[in-house]
Amino acid sequence: MFIKPARQEIDNQTIKFSIGAIALTLAVLTGFFADDRLTSISASYWQFDEIWYRGWSQTIFIGFLFAIAGFLLCYNGRSRTQMILAKIAALAAAGVALFPCSCGDPRGYPIVHYTAATVMFAILAIFSFLFYDRAKLKRSTQAKVRARIYALCCLIIVLSIAAMAYDSLTNTFTNMSLYFTFYGEAAALSAFGVSWLLAGRVLPWITAEAERIAPFGDKMPTDE
Repeated sequence: MFIKPARQEIDNQTIKFSIGAIALTLAVLTGFFADDRLTSISASYWQFDEIWYRGWSQTIFIGFLFAIAGFLLCYNGRSRTQMILAKIAALAAAGVALFPCSCGDPRGYPIVHYTAATVMFAILAIFSFLFYDRAKLKRSTQAKVRARIYALCCLIIVLSIAAMAYDSLTNTFTNMSLYFTFYGEAAALSAFGVSWLLAGRVLPWITAEAERIAPFGDKMPTDE
């Protein structure tokens, strides 16, 4: 009755598309379901009912990070180095969820949390650069456009990390806006999400037909 699929269920393109979609919605959903306006996405960890210990914002934050960690754990890239980097990023993503920031609560683990977040974003910036390096060698116009977007995403992630690190030492930007960290994290997550979403090569307007992957088709994907 059921025909055996011609391709594996979860491949690199499916993983990248899924990671991108999750990363793009994390900031929006945690902010939307929070009881109060978040000063950082990480602060959503403490958005829960004191009696029932549950809250949508907290659940989304933890659940989405573990989903990203799970997909990164499955992603092997094109080399042993990329495989190892993906595994480290997976552990870092899980660390961000397991060891929350203080964010006004003394029960947090700020050093572990921010170290894990920095490692995760640094590795994801590297992958954005790798996507750029591959896409720029392709001949299609869409691939050239993707290459420019990958480069921009890599730059945004790096600048976001640098700005938040500088602000953690000086409070320069936080003094101008209490929500600077939220904006910085959202920018890095959005850049990360866009990069991986495009690398999934499912979206028609940014992917040439010859290299486009149908999510439910039988065409065997090749990595970006």
